[in-house]
Parts: sequence; C-alpha cells; structure tokens
Amino acid sequence: MAVLSINNLITEFDTDEGRVRAVDDVSFTAQAGKTLGIVGESGCGKSVTALSIMRLLPQPMGQIVSGSVELDGADLTRMPIPEMEKIRGARIGMVFQEPMTALNPVHTVGRQLTEALLIHKDITPDAAIREAVGLLDRVGIPSPDVRMTEYPHQLSGGMRQRVVIAMALACKPDFLIADEPTTALDVTIQAQILELIKELQADMGMSVILITHDLGVIAETCDEVVVMYAGKVAERGSVFDIFDRAAHPYTRGLLKSIPTLNTEPKSTLSAIDGMVPGLLDLPAGCRFENRCTFSHEQCISKAPDLQAVKDQHQVSCLRWQEI
Repeated sequence: MAVLSINNLITEFDTDEGRVRAVDDVSFTAQAGKTLGIVGESGCGKSVTALSIMRLLPQPMGQIVSGSVELDGADLTRMPIPEMEKIRGARIGMVFQEPMTALNPVHTVGRQLTEALLIHKDITPDAAIREAVGLLDRVGIPSPDVRMTEYPHQLSGGMRQRVVIAMALACKPDFLIADEPTTALDVTIQAQILELIKELQADMGMSVILITHDLGVIAETCDEVVVMYAGKVAERGSVFDIFDRAAHPYTRGLLKSIPTLNTEPKSTLSAIDGMVPGLLDLPAGCRFENRCTFSHEQCISKAPDLQAVKDQHQVSCLRWQEI
C-alpha cells in the first residue's frame, strides 16, 4: 500500500523584507487508508506544507531548501517537473482552500473536469464527458449533465466545493490533500462535505491529509494528528493522544478554546494570549515561549526537539513532563 513520507522538510520564501522559513524541519507520515489531520492557527505553515508536497510553491520566491517528500520511496522534491506533473492529480489529488479561486471562472465546469481526465487517462473526449458526469453525480450534484455546461459563478459555494472534490478524485488518487475544505461554507454544508470525503475515502481506499484549524473536524474525521506552530511541529500522535493526553501547552490551549455543551451561554471562552510570532522575527528558543503560561528561563534560549511521550506520540516541549 502507498505511503507518503515527509522527512525534515524545510521551505523558504524570498520576500521584500528578507528570506523567511515558512516550514521548518517538518516530518510526518501519511499511512495508507488513514486520515491525517494537520491543525494550527493561521500562519503556522499548514498550507505551505501541502503546496510543498505538491511542488506548487509560487515561483521563483518559494523554494524547498532541504528534506524529502517520498511516495513509495521516490523523492518528489527531486523529481523532474514532467514526472511530477504525472503524479499531480493521478496519484495525489488536492482540494484547494477556496473553491471559487481554484476553479477557472472563464471555463465551464465540464471543460475543467474533463481536462484532468484527458491529461491523465487514455480516453476519448466523449468518454471523458460521460465519466465527468458520473463524477458530478457521485459527489452529490443534482442534474450533473446540466452543471457540466455551467460556469463556477453559477454554482453555490457548496456545489463549487463538490466540483473541486470531483476534480481531485477524477483519477482515483492514492492520496487526497484537503486544505480547509469547508472554508466559507455554512455548518450544514460543512457536515455534508466532510461526510462526502469520508464516504469517497471508504469507497476508493485512499489516504487523506486534512488541513484545518477546527479541532472538532479533526476529532470527527482523523486517525492521526500533527499540530503545527510557527512553521514547526509542536506535537503529533494519534487522535486519542492529542485529545486525551495532549502534552504541549499550545495543544492544550487549542483544546480549551473549544466550546462544549457545558459552556455557559454568556461565559468567555478560553483563549491563548498573544499572537503567532512573525517569521522574520522568530525567537531563539521555543517559538511558543512568549504565549506559554509554563515558560521557564531555558525556554527562552533553547529550542526544543521532538521527543517521545509514548509509542508514536511526540511533543516539542522542554517542560512537558512537569506540566
């Protein structure tokens, strides 16, 4: 079974203010048939990690400096672009964060969906149209033959997101990267999209990497979790490790900020004070130190490494055993 392994990945960007490291020594593995969740606040490097895997960083500013992304032993970061183009869409599909910008506004839904099929599969245009109609029907779009002739602006947000999912799954990839797939959708549609991804995953046997800032979504859909902060992995482990035995103060802060059925109607939700540090002005020690209630002198000067808590549960904190 296919396995996607990210090892010590470092991604940097050239900006007007200087060179910034958006992804810093990130490692994790997506197992066959499982769902891996990547969670963290905005600006923590989640989407850049996904774009690095797909080799879709904006050029020439974005660069993978070191590390590897291995798919069945082949390093995608060193693969020639023509070979990488055969991987995208065919073996790794991606649902981008905003469906309105992911779809081309001047081409019909049908043209965009059949394009993916014609590039990666040896089929005729008529066969591609029939398969595209079937894909739209499979993702729950009514009157799929009519929708094939429509433009993205004629569809609702939920339907556009379903079209993007259909495009990502057109060639039955081994892995699906879903970057905030429920952004800008109302709660009911969010639940439908997440359930659709789960159903398609079960039917196709693919692995899913789900990027979100919503821990409720993580708890409901994921097998393993990677918590990112300021470009680094703060904690990783099974969903039970993260929700039942969270070791990092940042993870604990995120969990405390979730409202529950017992939360008083007018009570103030728990919040993590401060902001994620800017990538041009990162602290020398722990990147969470200035927001951490358990901060100690050693946290200011010494950067923590990932260390084992138990089995596959790892945390990047110097004082996790004392908390």
